[in-house]
Order: sequence, then C-alpha cells, then structure tokens
Amino acid sequence: MSRKPIIIIASLAAIAAIATELEIPKLSPALAAFKQDASTPKDANAPFVLSNAQMQVQPELSPQSAPSESEASERDRPAASANPVKTRLNAISNAIPAQASPKPSLTVTQAETSEQEAAGGARSQQTEVDESALRYFASKGDTKRLKAEISRLQLLYPNWVPPENPLAMANEPGGESDAFWSLYAEGKFAELRAEIKARQEQEPGWQPPEELIGLLDLAEKRNRIVNSSELKQYDQVIKIAAAEPNLLTCSDVDILWRVSEAFIKTDRQQRGLDAYNYILNTCSNQQERLATLQKAAELLPYAPMQSLLESTDPNAFNVADYQTLIDNLARRFVAEANEDPDLQIDDRYVNAMRQIADGGKEASDIALMGWYLWLHDSKDKAEPYFRAAREKEDTAEISQGLALVLLSQEKPEEAEEVMYPWRSESPDAMQTYLAAATELLSQDPPKALEQDKLTRIATVTVEEKSAKIAQQFGWYARHFKQHKTALRWFETALSWDEESEPTAYGLAVTLVDLKQWKRLASIRESWQETSERIAALKQPTASGSGAVAVNCRNNRPSAASSARTAISYGWCFMRMERALEAANSFEIALNKGASSARSEAAYGKSLAYLRLGLVDDAALTATRATLSQKRAHELQVSILTQRATSAFKLGHYREAILYLDQRAQLGPEPVDLMLMRGHAYLKLKHMAQAIHIFDALAATGNRDAIRSLNEARQQASSQG
Repeated sequence: MSRKPIIIIASLAAIAAIATELEIPKLSPALAAFKQDASTPKDANAPFVLSNAQMQVQPELSPQSAPSESEASERDRPAASANPVKTRLNAISNAIPAQASPKPSLTVTQAETSEQEAAGGARSQQTEVDESALRYFASKGDTKRLKAEISRLQLLYPNWVPPENPLAMANEPGGESDAFWSLYAEGKFAELRAEIKARQEQEPGWQPPEELIGLLDLAEKRNRIVNSSELKQYDQVIKIAAAEPNLLTCSDVDILWRVSEAFIKTDRQQRGLDAYNYILNTCSNQQERLATLQKAAELLPYAPMQSLLESTDPNAFNVADYQTLIDNLARRFVAEANEDPDLQIDDRYVNAMRQIADGGKEASDIALMGWYLWLHDSKDKAEPYFRAAREKEDTAEISQGLALVLLSQEKPEEAEEVMYPWRSESPDAMQTYLAAATELLSQDPPKALEQDKLTRIATVTVEEKSAKIAQQFGWYARHFKQHKTALRWFETALSWDEESEPTAYGLAVTLVDLKQWKRLASIRESWQETSERIAALKQPTASGSGAVAVNCRNNRPSAASSARTAISYGWCFMRMERALEAANSFEIALNKGASSARSEAAYGKSLAYLRLGLVDDAALTATRATLSQKRAHELQVSILTQRATSAFKLGHYREAILYLDQRAQLGPEPVDLMLMRGHAYLKLKHMAQAIHIFDALAATGNRDAIRSLNEARQQASSQG
C-alpha cells in the first residue's frame, strides 16, 4: 500500500537563535552539510538535528564531506535497524545557519517513507513499536492525542505503518502499562513518577515503556516552560526550550507563542518575529495562525507588526476573520498615530478605520477617526466625525475634539457651549473649556454675550482662578465702557498672576479712563523698569499732552494723529501681538513730535521689527533717533541674539559663534544660548570646546546639556 509522506514540523531559525543565545555547542561536520539558507529551501526530506550538551549526533550522519542532493536524500532515509532510543533522543530539530540572514525564516522538513511492499497494507514488523499509548488514547476516545501519538511514532519509526482504524484499538486487550498511561493522560506527572519508582523497587530490573518515559520527559519540560512563562521568567523559558527542541513544533503552538513572547520581552524582537513567521508559514491550523497574529499584535509595535503582516499571505485565512484582525489593528495603529503625530501608518489601516467609522456603529470608532484627521489630515474633515460621534454618545473626549475643531474655525461661542457640561471631567477638558471662553471674550470686535453665559464663564473663572480669562473679562468690560467692572477684573487677574504685564497694562489704562491718577502713579512706579508702555501713561497736562488711552481693537492712528497718540496705538498693537500694525503706528510718531517721542517711537518700532524677525530693519530703525543707553543696550543684545539664532538655524555655525561672541561682550550668556554655542562647536567638530560647554551646564543638572555631553563624548570617541 502506498504511504503518504509524513509532514514533520521542525523549527530552523528560531532554534538557531536560541542556540546562539545559550551558546549551545556548534554543529558537527556531519550536520554542517545540512546547513541551508531558509530563503532557498533544498531537500525537504532532510531532517535538521540540533546538537547540545544532552544530544549525541547519530554515527550514520557523519560523512566527511557534504553529499550531493541525491546522496543526501538516500542517506536521510533511516535504516530499519536504527536504534529507536537514540532516534528518540535526536528527534527532528534544526541546524544553525552559518550566518544570520537579514530576515531569518523557519522551514519545514518532510520525511519520506518507503513504499509498503506487503499486500493489504500490513503493518511493518521491522521495528518493535510500543503501541500502548495508542491503545490507551483510543480506549478513551481521545482523538487529538491519538493523532499526535501516531504522528510522533511515524517520526520516530519511519518504517512503522499506523493501523488503518486507530479507534478500533480500543477493543484490544489493555496492557499492564495502562494505569501508567492513565496518570499521564490526566497530567498527574508527579504521581506517575512515584508509581514508576515504586514498581521498580518492587520488581528490580523492571523498566517502564520507553514511549511513556519519552512523553513524560517532554510533558514535564513543557510544564516548566509554561510555569516560567506565567512567572515572566523569560530567560528560563528560552533556556528550557533550547534544551528540548522537540517541543517547538506545530503540534504545540502554545509553546511557540510563549517562546516568541520570551524573545520579545528580553529585547530580541527579531527572533520573536522568526518564531511567529515559522507558525504562520509552516503550521496548518488556520485558527492557530490567526491567533498568532493576534498575539503578536499584543506585543509588537507598529513597524515589526507591519513587517509580519507583509510576510503573511492574507488568502490563507478566512476573509471575515482576517478583516476583523485588520480592523482591530487599524483601531490600535490609528490610536498610536494619534498619540504620536510623527508615526506614519500604512493607508490600509487609515482606510479600514474610515470604513469602520463610516459604518457608524460605535461612537469611539467614529471619534478615533476624527482625532486622526484632526492631527494628520484636515481639521475641517474631522468635524463631521466628531459631530456624528457626539450624536451617538456625548463624552468629554468627543466633545473636546469637536470644540477644538470649532476653535480652529473661529467659532468660540459654540465651542464654549459644547465643552461647558464636560469642563470638570478632566484637566484637559477644563483647559479646552478655558481656551474656548478666552477666545469668546477676546473676539475682535467683542460680541455682546447673554448674561447667563457671561455669568457661568465668570463662575468658572473664579473657581479655576484663571488670570488669563479674568484679564480678558477686563478688556471685554472696558470695550463696553464698563470701566469699574473692568477695573475689578484687572485687579483680580493681577492678584492671581502678579507678573502679567498685559494685565498690569490693562489696569493702568483703566485707571486713566477712571482718572485715578494716584493709583496710576503707583502702577507706573512698579512697572517702569520692565514696561515702557506702562511708564508712558501719564496724567494729561493743561496743554493736552501726556498719556493717551486708545482702543486699537477696531481703530488705527491716522497721519494726522499726534505723536503721543500714535505711540499709544503702537504699544496697544504690540500688546495684541499685531507687530506690523505697531510698526506702522510708531512710524507715524517718528515723523513728528519732539525728540523724546521720536526716541520712544524708534525703540517701539525696533521691537516690533524684532518680533517680526526683521533684524536688519530693527537695527536700522534704532539709529533714527537718540536712544537712552539702557534701551540701546537692550536692542543691541536682542539684535545679536536673533542674528546668532538665525545663523545657527541656517547652518552657518561659524557666523552664529561670531554673533554670540559679540553678544557676550554686552552681558552674561543665558543657558539657551550657551547650549546653542555648544551645538555650533559640535557641528564644526570642535569637540573640546563643545564638551567644555556641555560639561559646565551638565554640572547644574540641565538635562539637555547632559544629553548633549553624552553625544559629544560619543562623537569624540568615534573620531579617535
């Protein structure tokens, strides 16, 4: 009767990787003949044997030179007289590749058996085979173990022919070893060992069935791997597996999963990938292959998981099951991309996530797509997803996403409405609400809001002690000529943030509105060293000169405006971060007025140009009027700082150092500029100077300096 080839599952790269880790002895010259590149499989019939301290190479596999393919095929057919015990000890495993390939893979070896000559498919009698395990498993109806035992016996005894109807063995008389097999089947390995020992003590010379001992050894080692894995003793998992490669087969995929996890958890990710690839490309059980991808997804980050999927044939899976896997991966990868905007994921996952979201079943899926579009594509495209998600389930996170979209579209009133119910849900939610409230109050021109809305914003402002919103309330009230209300808000904001110059300025101009000159003088005295615009606010004289309060939100100076009015507009625009309009206002003052006004206008316009990044224009403007020594020094320092920064960003490192040297003559160099100087030296390969600067800063505990110092030392070491 013709016999079908028996598929023998054997790990190649995974076992090789384990052997390399644990320094298992190298292959004998005989086994070296069987080394092969996994990407170009040769004779599928040739078994691979892993040599270690407990395994001895079979004498018949020791030719002096590598045989030809035909010779190897003939040699690989075990003789009928082969020692079954030695065969068992050297059961099929894998050879270590001569060199690790860029993408190590695993292979399958296949043992061909000879044609059965006897008529009627008679079972081979060439080798005595212990079939007690078969008989026991058949009697219990344990078809899974029955099939596994048949495969194992075919592997160990290539000339052995399994019974045509293994289940019929259940009717055969049981042997005396059935009791032992019962303990084995129940997993009572310690009791089984004890029974064997007791029997040997009662009957000296008695030996248990070799098959039983072999399977018992394997089962105990398997338990050790499982226990070590559960205890997260991953190095131990790899060590045990290396000593017993017979466990690393498709017949026990759970062990392969545990070994894969052990590799990944011990920072040997590529070897974990090898094991996963082995299962996916070798094992035949579709559900186990699918579960392999699912388990890999739990452990591997995006890039290696994507590599694993690319090497896997999707047609080998049930379409629905595979699509479910891709959908789950899409959720995970899109979420990771939302956490890390620099992560670029394959379009297949984005499209899969879009289809899931468009299906509209789960609000979380719809919102996930919304966040992805917000961060990676288009804020406007994100809006319909957040709205759709919010209709299904209104949560703080979904509302926050919609509010951010609305703020980007300059719709602060709706954003405030959306976030108000969720403001206390989390710190992020509160920050989003406060941002919406701030934008709502600072619209230009301000919009008259309903009293209920103003009241609730004010309540939250006081609860959170938000100096920023309190300041905006001050400007809002001042716009509507409610100067006393504005005064209270500016005072409140300044009590929460004493260093806020914009708030102090708001308080000062409101004092001008209310003609509270004594209080104005006190504010000017406190801020005259740090705020030119506050110092410029003075009580008007009889001639009409002096401080001028202006509203630059919806007004601008004209060519006919006085120098003092134009200057007031200039400082107002600077406060609102409208530097170009500030420069234009200061220019009006530069063209008229006394020298003091021209000096202040030149100073203000230079600052405006610096804020716009027009360093040369700022330097030129500073020469158009006589500046005080303090202001001239301040501008020169700012100009040199910006020139050094611009040169560094452009890669002109020598020029940057030159500007830094000039600036250093005017005053101490701050930490950020010292770091810039160090990196400029590093780019120019002036390692000693760079290390000197970073070392000095690192001594103060500066983290950037510590990292830069390590980088500089590594580069210096690589240069010799």
